[in-house]
Amino acid sequence: MSDLISTERRGAVLVMTLSRPERLNALPDLGDGDAFAAVCEAVNVDPSVRCVVLTGVGRAFSAGGDLKAMKDRRDLFEGSGADIRERYRRVVHRIVRSLFGLEVPLIAAVNGPAMGLGCDIAGLADIRIASDRASFGVPFLKLGIIPGDGGSWLLPRNVGYARAAEMLFTARSIDAETAERWGLINRVVAHDVLMDEAMATAEQVAAHAPQALRMAKSLLRQGRDMNFDQMLEMSAAMQALAHLTDDHIEGVSAVLDKRPADFTGR
Repeated sequence: MSDLISTERRGAVLVMTLSRPERLNALPDLGDGDAFAAVCEAVNVDPSVRCVVLTGVGRAFSAGGDLKAMKDRRDLFEGSGADIRERYRRVVHRIVRSLFGLEVPLIAAVNGPAMGLGCDIAGLADIRIASDRASFGVPFLKLGIIPGDGGSWLLPRNVGYARAAEMLFTARSIDAETAERWGLINRVVAHDVLMDEAMATAEQVAAHAPQALRMAKSLLRQGRDMNFDQMLEMSAAMQALAHLTDDHIEGVSAVLDKRPADFTGR
């Protein structure tokens, strides 16, 4: 069992909160992979959820791995190299695969330090909004380890190779303003209005036709690794499906009638 995640529905938006403040939302405990997978799989099969907001409670978004567990070589870090590798695959990789596989847009509301795995989890979001108290770092080398969570694939895609190399090789943290300038986050807001800003953005996202919204996210994600011809073919196929939905006709009618659309997911 995991005590990490609490959830709250706010209309078409699901808020996921990392709720381990006494440990600065450290992760992962052994049950955390199952916890993330359960929430994300439930979202993917629920057409009434159109957006997810991920945030933390307390002073940190997530401090990443539990250093005491690392030192004591227990829990995730116990046993042989083969044992540890398998736990990374079954726990750490299940967390990042679950978040990466969300079919609806994911917004990270980064309320404080996001370090190591915590930084990479924030980086998996489609839109990232940070408190002015947030900071970001990948201090793996300082601990004599490397990113075991796929961060060496993700971070260069978010900030470019040179800046990813600087963050990883120096193990220095960056503040929220630098993260915004480097493209790691979309914008910085005052700490007290972070969730208001994240929810306002989420509600704008969730106002759109749910099938088209999921298809649009799929195109953006898959477009990272496709050539242009492949993207055109997938776009044509998805567009054909979108044109046949009731929501498409509703969207066109709403624009012509100068009124808000009432999308139903059909």
